[in-house]
Amino acid sequence: MANDHPIITLASRRAWECPWYAVRQDRIRLPNGTEGVYNVVEMHDAVWVVPVTTSGEIVLLWHYRYPLQAWGWELPSGRIEDGQSPEDAARRELAEEAGGAAQDWRFLLRAPTMKGIGDELAYLYLATGVRLGATQHEPAEVLTVHSLPAARVLAMARAGEISDAVSVLALLLAEPFLTVR
Repeated sequence: MANDHPIITLASRRAWECPWYAVRQDRIRLPNGTEGVYNVVEMHDAVWVVPVTTSGEIVLLWHYRYPLQAWGWELPSGRIEDGQSPEDAARRELAEEAGGAAQDWRFLLRAPTMKGIGDELAYLYLATGVRLGATQHEPAEVLTVHSLPAARVLAMARAGEISDAVSVLALLLAEPFLTVR
């Protein structure tokens, strides 16, 4: 049953695109035989990194997100470029956004981020032994880098102080591998 596809694509076209994502419009046949239209947001898959410094602190970003018109705490994250492995993308994003390089990497989970409207998959990683250096932010990345005690960050995740759901998921999945102080 897992391989059964009850909704059939009859036709597909690119309705809109920009450098970061596209909208595909599919004409579909539903299980009851009726036809309809389904719009799918197409995005590159992405990575989220839980960076733990050599002193055991977790690196968070205080990031301004224009679509939300709000600041929020989140983990380093970003898209996987064409031809790039998820782990290589995680290494690149950690370096660019937090100025970090890690001694050890652990894959935590792969999960869809917008299962009802899009095709992006999130690859979640734990990076330990992280040393911080210079960042390489893109012009639209308005953020600051902070290292906080692991216990504080996990409490923030549970209290709703970290609003990025994938960051919260990654932190909670990483918790069994952390020495929390």
